[in-house]
Amino acid sequence: KVLGKPGDHNTEMHSILLEYDLPFEFEPEVEKEAENLSIEITKQEISKRRDMRKDLTFTIDPKDAKDFDDALSFTKLENGNYEIGIHIADVSHYLESKTILDDEAYKRATSVYLVDRVVPMLPEMLSNGVCSLRPNEEKLTFSAVFEVNEKAQIINEWFGRTVTYSDQRFAYEEAQSIIENCKLSDTIQSYTMPSDISIIDKEYEVTPEIVEATLKLDELAKILRKKRMKEGAISFDRVEVKFNLDEEANPVGVFFKESKDANKLIEEFMLLANRKVAEFIGFSKGKATNKTFIYRVHDEPDVEKLASLQNMIRKFGYKINTDTKETTSDSLNQLLSDVHGKAESNMIETLTIRTMSKAVYTTQNIGHYGLAFDYYSHFTSPIRRYPDVMTHRLLQHYLNGGDAPKANSYEEKCKHSSNREELASKAERSSIKYMQVKYMQDHKDEVFEGVITGVTEWGIYVEIKSNKCEGMVRIRDIKSDYYIFDEKQYAIVGQSTKHLYQLGDDVKIKVKHTDLERKHLDFNLIED
Repeated sequence: KVLGKPGDHNTEMHSILLEYDLPFEFEPEVEKEAENLSIEITKQEISKRRDMRKDLTFTIDPKDAKDFDDALSFTKLENGNYEIGIHIADVSHYLESKTILDDEAYKRATSVYLVDRVVPMLPEMLSNGVCSLRPNEEKLTFSAVFEVNEKAQIINEWFGRTVTYSDQRFAYEEAQSIIENCKLSDTIQSYTMPSDISIIDKEYEVTPEIVEATLKLDELAKILRKKRMKEGAISFDRVEVKFNLDEEANPVGVFFKESKDANKLIEEFMLLANRKVAEFIGFSKGKATNKTFIYRVHDEPDVEKLASLQNMIRKFGYKINTDTKETTSDSLNQLLSDVHGKAESNMIETLTIRTMSKAVYTTQNIGHYGLAFDYYSHFTSPIRRYPDVMTHRLLQHYLNGGDAPKANSYEEKCKHSSNREELASKAERSSIKYMQVKYMQDHKDEVFEGVITGVTEWGIYVEIKSNKCEGMVRIRDIKSDYYIFDEKQYAIVGQSTKHLYQLGDDVKIKVKHTDLERKHLDFNLIED
């Protein structure tokens, strides 16, 4: 296939997608079937659903999001408890089995998130249009509704199809502004959103009801998170590398995105819905059921990989206790907390992630080690994940009183979905690496501070502290001595001076060469 000229931005992005067998456009017949879907919400359809249009409902998403597949509703009950609804786009209402659209969604199995674009699982008419829970529009949703008390304990739960109406769309930054600047104890008439973070580029007032809902949901989310951590969940609050792009999609700046309270608020309620849906189907009257279902599972860490991690982190003065499952998760959390914000944090977080098993989809439930859940599913993102569509269909099938279907065909679909997810993840990493190399092309004359993140017999890998771009200093390019790789010390050693360049050492580098095609950076070491 002819993609275009090497070095051209679109050509390179398309080549990344092709490398991992990922599509970058829909066939005309798929688009046509999407365009021909009936999107009218009829009175007859509403009559089959729980009507929650009058409940205070809003979405919180990234500032540049186009598909909103989850919303939260909040109602104070007369008994002092709260009714919290987690409302998810009812994709399975529009995406019928054995259609061209469904076949295409299954084939893709996931949306792909590259640095400068999203390659959606569903055509835009569905993903950004009819299924997206946009503000001030009635939408068909599939919901998990909980009665929750002040201690964030679940008193009642309900699952089923609903019709909802989103009153407000928030960016994470806006919800964070409410959390940081308002208190539940205050009498709030309204809150004026600062114009510098507003998604509509001007100051606007937020109602007291939404302020109160956001603050209470934040309070309950923090209780849920604390409980999860106490039960052994592992907290990977990794810093994400993001790029400021110009109109031609050239990287003109690098910034780091950290998860704040608003992100964690949404995360906790999505985790709650995913867990409770899985428990509802997989666990009844104190024991596991044999119902076929789509689980998201995560096995315990590999013992040998943990021992290797222990050796690595000892060089930095850290250690982990792997005596039991509980001490392992506790000490991994302590390690991640201790390294947070330090020069070696990215490297140690990456090494820690590598000790973990991969989370996969399966019909065979073994629980989710990383989240410390015995039952966990994916229910909350059917616009961008096919397993969530399968989860919705099976949940509705059981709500209708249906018998358990055979697991074999679902297990095949789970394996396919896990494989596609891994390819999408590799493509995403590849696009980030591409952008990092492209960014460094314009910074060849600068001196950067870095940290040694890897040592091999042919050189050392260095990560630049200010932008997390990683490149290699080849041993043959270090002129001050003849260096040899010492595996035991994770170092290269100068034969005359005995000087070490060791894993975790701070160094200074300059860019020697950038290779966009191979997505590779070569550095020159600046020696004292």
